[in-house]
Amino acid sequence: MASLVSTHLILQLVLVISFFHFNLAARRLADSAETQQPLLFQYHNGALLSGKISINLIWYGKFKPTQRAIISDFIASLSTSTPTKAQPSVATWWKTTEKYYHLINSKKPSSLVLSMGTQIIDETYSLGKSLSNQHIEQLASKGAHKNAINVVLTSDDVAVEGFCMSKCGTHGSSKGASVQGKSYKFAYIWVGNSETQCPGQCAWPFHQPIYGPQSQPLVAPNNDVGLDGMVINLASLLAGTTTNPFGNGYFQGPKDAPLEAASACPGVYGKGAYPGYAGDLLVDPTSGASYNANGANGRKYLLPALFDPSTKSCSTLV
Repeated sequence: MASLVSTHLILQLVLVISFFHFNLAARRLADSAETQQPLLFQYHNGALLSGKISINLIWYGKFKPTQRAIISDFIASLSTSTPTKAQPSVATWWKTTEKYYHLINSKKPSSLVLSMGTQIIDETYSLGKSLSNQHIEQLASKGAHKNAINVVLTSDDVAVEGFCMSKCGTHGSSKGASVQGKSYKFAYIWVGNSETQCPGQCAWPFHQPIYGPQSQPLVAPNNDVGLDGMVINLASLLAGTTTNPFGNGYFQGPKDAPLEAASACPGVYGKGAYPGYAGDLLVDPTSGASYNANGANGRKYLLPALFDPSTKSCSTLV
């Protein structure tokens, strides 16, 4: 499993935002996306996820149907086959990841099509309420092992090894069971609901940070601090998973603590972002919620900036 522990940052506030919120190590952040020094991403000759990939959701613990809908609508929003008319959109945000595939083969780049797979609901806490990294991998293995990303989502009353201490989520890979005599390596993600455990670390900017200037938190676009925070972390980890699924794809820095497509841009959501300020965002006139992407079923989401390999800078939707 990828280790996502932050160790060297410039400011204490940056430590909180990047260390907990994006869960990767040894990163540096300048005062804004515009003044950030160019990052030198490297391709390490490994496979990227390509073709038709299903995203399977494993819900561990208590989640309301309305909460599950926030995540499933986000997954549906990633597909360009059912485009959202309102712009900027989640699908437009996701298209930045296609540039990584063009760099490998500009003449005939591989394509990636994401779709919603199965949903597994475990409301009985079958492995208890305190999970190790091995437990997360065990839960992830319940999803399909071929052409899949299995996403484990833990409820706000579940403690996970390292959660809130060093990470808000992780992504990794595991060897699946044999299918017709052939074993497949599948990618997986874990994201925890931080609403009651550490919202100041893993649900910023929808909650005040535990350190630094205590500015007014933003209104969550789906009126759920925990789930809207999970969307941010899930989006970041999905970008990292597809472009660096097995630890030998695109990243900068050490392999055990890499900077990836989204984690290279910690705390950046809109233009003009700087430590403690998410950037200039769109605001819903009715709810007052801040967002930067429109999704399926009229949803609005706040998504992290992605590192654009063509411009070598952090790219935002707004």
